Amino acid sequence: MNELIIFLSRCLLSWLAIQVCSVLALLWCLSSRPQDPLLDEELPKTAVILCLRGADPFLPNCLRSLLHQNYPNYNLKLVVDSIDDPAWQIAHNTINELEATNVDIQPLKIVRHSCSLKCSSLIQAVSELDESYEVVALVDADTVVHPNWLRELVTPLNNPKVGATTGNRWYIPTGRYWGTVVRYIWNVSALVQMFLYGIPWGGTLAIKTSVLHQTGLLDKWSQAFGEDTMIRSVLGKHKLKVQFVPSLIMLNKEECDLPSLRYWFQRQLLSSRLYHPLWIAVATDVIFTIMLPNLLLLVFFAALLIGEGDSANLALSWYVSYMLALVMLILFLELGVQPEIRAQGQQVTKLSAAVIGKIAITLPFTQWIYGLAMLASFQMPTVHWRGVTYQVQGPWNIRLVEYRPYHLQDQPSDRKVSL
Repeated sequence: MNELIIFLSRCLLSWLAIQVCSVLALLWCLSSRPQDPLLDEELPKTAVILCLRGADPFLPNCLRSLLHQNYPNYNLKLVVDSIDDPAWQIAHNTINELEATNVDIQPLKIVRHSCSLKCSSLIQAVSELDESYEVVALVDADTVVHPNWLRELVTPLNNPKVGATTGNRWYIPTGRYWGTVVRYIWNVSALVQMFLYGIPWGGTLAIKTSVLHQTGLLDKWSQAFGEDTMIRSVLGKHKLKVQFVPSLIMLNKEECDLPSLRYWFQRQLLSSRLYHPLWIAVATDVIFTIMLPNLLLLVFFAALLIGEGDSANLALSWYVSYMLALVMLILFLELGVQPEIRAQGQQVTKLSAAVIGKIAITLPFTQWIYGLAMLASFQMPTVHWRGVTYQVQGPWNIRLVEYRPYHLQDQPSDRKVSL
C-alpha cells in the first residue's frame, strides 16, 4: 500500500507544481505596470449595454456607478425583460434621481426561442446602434464599477491586435452562509483558468463594434446559451486576442447558500462544455484537482480498516500537506488581488485566523460539491433560470421552451441573489 501512496503523492506533487506555476503567472500579471489610459480625445464613442431580468440587490448601485464614469462620450443602453419586471421601475427611479441624460431604456421586444434571453437582449441593443459607436461594453447587474472602469476597459482596444478586453469577478470569503465561502474558493480557481485560457467574463467586457460584425458574433449569439465563453475562439479565427485587464477585477459582496450554488455550478460547467475552446483542459483540471487528493483520502480510510497505521498516517500527511498548499495559493492570490480592490475604494478582506481556518475547512467540501456538479452537468438537458426553461441539445441547438415575464414575487431570497 505504501507504493500506491508514494505513486499518488508524486502525481499530486506534479499537479501542485503546475498549479503553482499557473498562480505565479497570474500574480506576475497582477503586479505588472498598467497601460497608460487614453486621453479624452482618443477615447471612442461607446455603448454600455446592461441586460436585466429581475432586480438584483445591488442594481441601484450598479446603475449609479455606470452613470458616474470618467469617460467623455458614452451612453448606457438598458434592455429590461418587460415593463412589468421589477428592474424596470428601479432603473427609472435611479435614472430620474441622477437626472441622467445619456441613458436609453427599452423592454425586450423579441423573445427569441433559439437562444438565451440575454443573447436576445444583446442582439436588440447592438442592432439598434448607429455607426458612431466604435465600442460596445457589456456589464452585469451585480457589478458595481469604479469611475475609471470604462476608460480602463476601452484603452487596450487601441491595439489593433486586441479585439476584446475583459476583467473578472472576485468574491468575499466571509458572510453568514457556507455557500459564500465555497463560491469564493471556486472562483479563485476559475480566475486562474480564465486568465490562462484567455476566456472573457461578460460582467466586464468590451469589444470593438467592427469586430462584432466582422466575426459574425451576433449570428452566433442568436443560437447560443451564453455570450462570453465563445468569444476567445471566435476572435482567434480572425487573429485577434482577448486582453485581460487586472484593474478590472470587480468585487462582489453578495452571498449564497449551498443548495442554490450547486445548480449555479452546473450552469457554469454546462456553458464551459458548450463553448470553451479548451473544455478538455478544464475537465482535466477538475478531475485531477478533485480525484488525486481524494484517492489519497480513500487510501487513508482503507489503511485504517485493515490496520496499517503507518500507511494511514502517510496517506493522511500527504493529503493534509496538499490541502494546506492549496490554502496558501488561495491566500497568495487574495493578497495579489487586494491592491486592485483597494485601488477601487473597496474594503478588502482581513485575513484573520478565523477566515483562513474557514477557507481550510471549506476547501474539501468545495471539491466534492464541484465534482458532483461536474457529473450532473453532463446530464442537463434542460436549464431553469429565473422562471425561464431552456432545452439544450448542443452549443448551437438551444430552445427556449418556457417563458413568462418576471414579477416581484419571483425575486430570490437574499441567499440566492446572484444565482
